Amino acid sequence: QVQVVESGGGLVQAGGSLRLSCTASGLTFSSSAMGWFRQGPGKEREIVAAIDDSGSTIYYADSVKGRFTISRDNAKNSVYLQMNSLKPEETAVYYCAARNARRWDWRLAAYPYWGQGTQVTVSS
Repeated sequence: QVQVVESGGGLVQAGGSLRLSCTASGLTFSSSAMGWFRQGPGKEREIVAAIDDSGSTIYYADSVKGRFTISRDNAKNSVYLQMNSLKPEETAVYYCAARNARRWDWRLAAYPYWGQGTQVTVSS
């Protein structure tokens, strides 16, 4: 049984930083691409960043380039999202998701395993 668990969300002021963590079990983590997604109030879920199994290929949504950094530690079955210069409009539930494939994908449907999400609230 695959389990994906996020942590690290919270309340931060605009311009502040947060680091999200995600641990996945029940799958071969070192062969699994991982993604971070978010869903704001009244909005559709969207991709934020994704990383391939080795960490060598990374994707960022245009809106977060230069401010967010995705990374992974295969020895710890973990993936991280460092978020800097946060904006109020980035208030959302942030989800971690895992693929049964080595390469990242921007499509939500490409990720069969999802965590419950962690709330990030950015105050103005």
